[in-house]
Amino acid sequence: MTFDDLHIGSILVSTVRNAPVLIFAGMAGLFAERSGVIDIGLEGKILASAFVSAAVAFTTQNPWYGILAGMLVSVLLATLQGYVAISQKGNQLVAGIAINIAMSGLTFVVAQYLFQQGGRTPDLGSARLFDVVLPGSAAVEGIPFIGWVYAHLIGGHSVLVYLAFALVPIVHWVVYHSRFGLRLRACGENPHAADAAGISVERQRYMAMLIAGVLCSFSGAYLAIVQSGFFLRDMSAGAGYLALTAMVFGNWRPVYTFLGCLMFGFFGAVQIQIEGVDLPVVGRLPGSLIQMVPYVVTVIVLAGLMAKSVAPKALGTPFVKSR
Repeated sequence: MTFDDLHIGSILVSTVRNAPVLIFAGMAGLFAERSGVIDIGLEGKILASAFVSAAVAFTTQNPWYGILAGMLVSVLLATLQGYVAISQKGNQLVAGIAINIAMSGLTFVVAQYLFQQGGRTPDLGSARLFDVVLPGSAAVEGIPFIGWVYAHLIGGHSVLVYLAFALVPIVHWVVYHSRFGLRLRACGENPHAADAAGISVERQRYMAMLIAGVLCSFSGAYLAIVQSGFFLRDMSAGAGYLALTAMVFGNWRPVYTFLGCLMFGFFGAVQIQIEGVDLPVVGRLPGSLIQMVPYVVTVIVLAGLMAKSVAPKALGTPFVKSR
């Protein structure tokens, strides 16, 4: 394959399909961190929900049961994380990292114990979520450009893809135009002022963590039930950390976080497309070097934007009620 064989259409479709994992996790982290809790544990919750979703979907041959089971385990982990960070005033970074490390090992061990396939689940087959064909796709597919956009770029995706993209305006409205969002932002910016106004800071932060757990579970379910069709050890491959980077890129705002997720989804798609391609001047790049692309972009984004990003003022600070 040569450079001229690269198809921009394939890259765009891959971007749309790569982005939901990051969008769900990015919105989950946004709720948690807007309330004042650092959610470094996104990676662990993605892995846990991916494994449970795949295992339950395979056992029941029903992807929806898998999604519900993944949601349950992700919410339980978010509750545990909230208990350590909110009720016990523990170190939020340590709590999140502990969840990541524990889930990386535990999912592999349990998968090996249950299925005896080297730490992965069996292929889901018919228990996967398949693509949605939009009405009239066949009729318009022959129309140049418009047919392709409707049938392949907009249509032909899983229901979770549409949920991820629909989630962005919903989260924007909740954070900036609802009573809950006002209280959420108040707890993240000035929890003592929120407490003086009669808002339960701990209750608000727990609610944010529970919402984050639900949203993060969709990332894991999407990885296992839609993209791969099975669970594989550490299959999230840093998606939780990329989502956090997208959130920093977006300055803790839903729409800009979404754009950051699209950016990383695009570079992930490019990474897949350029593997085995003869590029001008440099020729064919080694696969290991190509796999570094999203993470190199992450470092560049963090180095360039960390100083300019303004995090919630109380982020990472345990709330101690004034006497």
